[in-house]
Amino acid sequence: MGEPPRISEAEWEVMEVLWAESPRTAAEVAEALTPTRDWSPTTIKTMLARLLRKGALRHRRQGRRFLYSPAVSRETCSAAETENFVERVCGGSASPLLAWFVEQRGLSATEVEELQALIDASRDGRKP
Repeated sequence: MGEPPRISEAEWEVMEVLWAESPRTAAEVAEALTPTRDWSPTTIKTMLARLLRKGALRHRRQGRRFLYSPAVSRETCSAAETENFVERVCGGSASPLLAWFVEQRGLSATEVEELQALIDASRDGRKP
């Protein structure tokens, strides 16, 4: 598969359920989402169908039901979403994003150490 599929915020919630545990039926996905969402079974099935068309999910028949599983990992989708965000909002540069975190949210000592280790590894030309 080439580029990971672009998924909406609502579709992301469905994917989170399936990344946590799969395969699941549409009814099981709906049940898992019930505590946080008041979506009808039809809405869930529509989102599952869209995610199938986008290539984010795969399914297999089990009797009269379908079992749904992710076709892409959470890490792959997260990386693609992050890259898209940096391109769209930060002009392709991570510096404005990091500056925002430092200036607006602040960083813990642990986060600063982790970032410094990543910067040092990048400067030395090695993988962190």
